[in-house]
Formats: sequence, C-alpha cells, structure tokens
Amino acid sequence: MKSKLFVVLAVLVLVGILFPSCAPDEVTVPTPANINPIIFVHGFAGSAAQFESQAMRFASNGYPSSYITACEYDSSPGLSPEFPPEDVLTGIDQFIDTVINDTGAEKVDIVGHSLGTKVSQTYLRSSPERAAKVAHYVNIDGFASADLPGGVPTLALWAGRRPPGFPAAGAIVGATNVTLPNVTHVECATCPAAFVEMFKFLTGQAPATDKILPEPSGKIQLAGRVVIFPQNIGIQEEDSSLQVWEVDGKTGTRITAQPLATYPMEGATGAWGPFDGRSGANYEFCLVRDAFTTHYYFETSIRSDYLIRLSTEAAGGRGLSSHMDTSDRHSNMLIGRGKEFWGDQDAGNDVLTVDGNNVITPETCPLNKLVNVIFVYDNGADSKNDLTAPTPYFYNVMPVFMSGVDIFIPAADPPNRTISVMLTPRGGGGETQVINIPNWISTKHRIGILFNDFIQAE
Repeated sequence: MKSKLFVVLAVLVLVGILFPSCAPDEVTVPTPANINPIIFVHGFAGSAAQFESQAMRFASNGYPSSYITACEYDSSPGLSPEFPPEDVLTGIDQFIDTVINDTGAEKVDIVGHSLGTKVSQTYLRSSPERAAKVAHYVNIDGFASADLPGGVPTLALWAGRRPPGFPAAGAIVGATNVTLPNVTHVECATCPAAFVEMFKFLTGQAPATDKILPEPSGKIQLAGRVVIFPQNIGIQEEDSSLQVWEVDGKTGTRITAQPLATYPMEGATGAWGPFDGRSGANYEFCLVRDAFTTHYYFETSIRSDYLIRLSTEAAGGRGLSSHMDTSDRHSNMLIGRGKEFWGDQDAGNDVLTVDGNNVITPETCPLNKLVNVIFVYDNGADSKNDLTAPTPYFYNVMPVFMSGVDIFIPAADPPNRTISVMLTPRGGGGETQVINIPNWISTKHRIGILFNDFIQAE
C-alpha cells in the first residue's frame, strides 16, 4: 500500500509547488549543457531545507528552478536496521518518474545527505532498472561503501571536522572522494565548498560563482510547505492558514493592516506559494491555528526560494515545543540554521545573542552535539536566566542537532518591544546577521527564527 507521504508528494507536483511554472528571471549565467534534474534526499530529522541554499546557488549558475527538487519522507524510524522500507523506495520511483515526465529529461541526479545516503544507496542497489534512471549520485557525509551504489558514477563528500569520538570520514570505493576541511556534518551539505564539488561533478565544469546572486529584476518568488516535524507531512487542519506579512526589519512589526497573502492549510500537502515578493524586504510567515499561532522570521531574501520549510507539530500532539514552559510574562523561540553552532572551539566559535545574552557556550553547543537548532525559553517560568548548562530535555531528546537555553525574555500582549537576535557566524569576518522580532507571549504564540547558513551577497 502506498504511503500517505508520497501521495502528498504527488499532489505537490500537480499543484506546481515542486516545479514552479512562473519563476521570475532567475538565470544569471547560461544554463550548463546536458544537465539533469537534481533530487535531494535528506537525512534523519531533515527536509528539503538542507538543500535550500544549494538550490539557490545552482539557480545562480544557470539551472532552472524546476530542475532542483527534494524527495521528502518520514525519517523518524531511520535508526532501525530495516530502514528504509519498500514504500520509501517506491515513493522515490514515483518521484523520479514525475520529475522525468515534467522536465523531459532522460535521467536524474540524486544527492543524498546523512541517512539519505542509506536511502539512496539502497534504492540504487535494489534493481538495475532503478539505477538506470540515475546519471550521477552524490553521497554527502553518510554511509561508506565497498563499491559504487548500483554502478552509478558517484561523488562522496566527507566532513573534515570530526567531533571527538565520532568515526573517521569514510569512503566509497570507485567514487570521487573529497574531504571538505573544517566543516561539520550538516554544514557539509550546505556550504559553498560542497556546492563547487557537486557542480563540477554533475556538469563537468567549474561554476561561474559559489555565491547566491540577487535576482536581476529585484523581484523574487517564495514558496514551500508547512510540515509536521519530523514526518514531513502537511498539517491537514481546517480553518488554519499561513499569512505572509511585510515587516519593519528594525523592529519586526507589521507595516500593513492586512497580510500580503493568505494560504489555507486545509489540504494534505501543507503547500503554499509562490508568493511574489521583493528582494531585500523583510517578511513574517504567520501560521494561524486554533491551538496557537506560530511566527516565522527570516533574513531578507535576495533570490527566489522554492524549498522553504516551516516546521510545526500535529494538533493536540506533544511536539517538541510543548516541552517549553509558557507564561504571559515571557517569549519562547526556536533558533535554527543549516550549519552547526560551535560553542567550544575558542576563536572558531559562533556568537548568538538574544537580548544581548550569548546562548552559544561550551555547555550548550559543544562540537560533538552538532547543534543547529536551539530552543530558547524561560525554563520553569521563574523569570530567571541560567546559562551555566543547557536545559535537560532539549539537550537530551536527541543525541545530536538540538539544545536548549534558559533565558527569560519579557513579553506582552500585544507586544510592546523588540527582541533583537544577532548572529556573528564563524568564518564570517566579523559580519553580523540580525533578525528583530516582537515580544509575543508564549501562552498564545510560538516563534521560529531561521538564519541563513551563509552571508548574503547584497
């Protein structure tokens, strides 16, 4: 029986979310010859978001947006030795066939990351017919292999910064194996160096740029999905909707009386957009539901982005955010980035301040936790800060990727001040990334802050 997830994906293709038909002028250099559509297969607790910046780099180098997609699945059972089940492989079959049909291509290129390399390798080895659909395979910091998966030409990228106690970088025998120095596991999928290696392998030539270039017209389109984490399915709720507001970048407050666009979330896909926006504008994506409202804030966009993922939890469920204490006195937020936050690497650390308090410390973000999501809230709702240790639940709920910090952020209803969240990224030459937001109360509102994993080329 086909899984519900891949029925969702089929619907997404039909409504044009994965293959937008009205993209603005996004080609800044000639399209490379003989390219294939790229399908990203994410890892454990992942989604299309881990390929978001790379998709914009490929588009900056001439790839049509319709050629860059992601095949998403429920990765929560991924630690089982039997994973992936056959329905995941069948879903990839259906996805590839749809991509080939819609683009007219003869074959596709697959890029797998982390657990997605196990999924991809299993698929390629499962039958010669399946392997024959794939021209190239990119294996990013995942499973090693004694041979080429399915005999498909392979590039294997490995993170050069291995935390203490982690296994050394592997290899795929017969592949082009490249170790990227001074990058960790998630960053291995999102960094410019990985893009350069992928582009050279897939096209046979160097990219014109490893930057994300602005749209020539200044007009952009934004699109994606609202998904339940980590199953990657739509929220499927009546009377719920996603609103898009333009906000003042200095305060986070809305500058219009009505949203610029509203997308009902009644169907099974969680799909929204494309929204016609402006390069350099600040937008708030507001998910309105019966139980609570979630506000998502990003940095300004300079290029069309069709792989935006807004994560939430099932209605009435005990999702991760339900483990944050709430009150009418304080704000709660989740801060994420497609690149690990380093807190115990001395001069190599990131600095992330919330109302002036640095939440990245050796205790909250040690290298071996590979933290790229931090839950920030008033633990115990006692109106006190405690940065001496991470909050136990969020530090321990997963062996990697997540942490939590106890900070009291005063809130009001309606909001009466601005919370400033500032990231000084490692390797950024001291440049800062700033997202300013209103101080929504945590009993009614949840906040998601999503930083770029790159410094934008304004």
